[in-house]
Amino acid sequence: MEQSKYFKNYVGLSALLIAGSAAFFSVFGLSKLFAGATLSVIVMAGSLEFGKIVGASFLYRYWNTISNWLKIYMTVGVVTLVGITSAGIFGYLSNAYQGATIQFEKQSTTLLYKEDRLEQLEEDKIYLKEELEQAIASLPDNYITAKRKLREEYNPKVLELNDMILNIKQEVGDLKVGLIETGVDVGPAIYLARAFNTDIDTVVKFFIFILIFVFDPMAVSLVIAYNRVIEDTYKKPALVPRAAAKAKIKKIFKKQKPVKDTSTPKPKVVEDNQPPIQTFQKLGRGGRSGR
Repeated sequence: MEQSKYFKNYVGLSALLIAGSAAFFSVFGLSKLFAGATLSVIVMAGSLEFGKIVGASFLYRYWNTISNWLKIYMTVGVVTLVGITSAGIFGYLSNAYQGATIQFEKQSTTLLYKEDRLEQLEEDKIYLKEELEQAIASLPDNYITAKRKLREEYNPKVLELNDMILNIKQEVGDLKVGLIETGVDVGPAIYLARAFNTDIDTVVKFFIFILIFVFDPMAVSLVIAYNRVIEDTYKKPALVPRAAAKAKIKKIFKKQKPVKDTSTPKPKVVEDNQPPIQTFQKLGRGGRSGR
């Protein structure tokens, strides 16, 4: 009896936790979807979540007594609310995922831009040096002053390019460190995407679909299971018909075999207050006893 009581509590607690978690994610997910009326959406979604749980319990308890139209309407309503809850959970988890990946994607895009810019500056530096060498080579050997002036003209440009390259390299290093820190939040998704040879968004979307497929349906199933456990706990034992009871009793007595008494019989004891047994002799004629 104690075990059944504890099991009832376990079922009720698990139903409450899963249904409450699903309601929380769904309510705040729908509020993100309809951000213009957050408070109104929270009140509406919370009321629908409570009505869904009560509706599922009502259908289980009074399925055999309510009309078919009410059965159909409430069943469709509960299934529809399960779908709305799943959509709200999807919105909540998707928003959480995007919040973690927006910064990662932003830093990745900036890093690609900086790397392209760095490569372009390296090419400009090489081109500038080649241009200087060609200009110097085109002058006669005795034009030493002209060659020196050319170098003086190109040196500031080369130094400017070197400063720009150095700054961009430092920015690229900072971005890579930031990507490592941000990638901790989406690291598992990245590893899953590499394992299945696909992009991160597809992996996360598939994983969210698996969660919503088992989340709210499991909550409704546990609520129905809790109703069943309560029903079994407080159900009165059915009365056994008289004929069945008699047959059961006869069956029990048939199974019991008589036990032989192997003990030594006790001697018969004559009590003192018992009157003595008188013996009478048959008398013949004349009052004589016959032999």
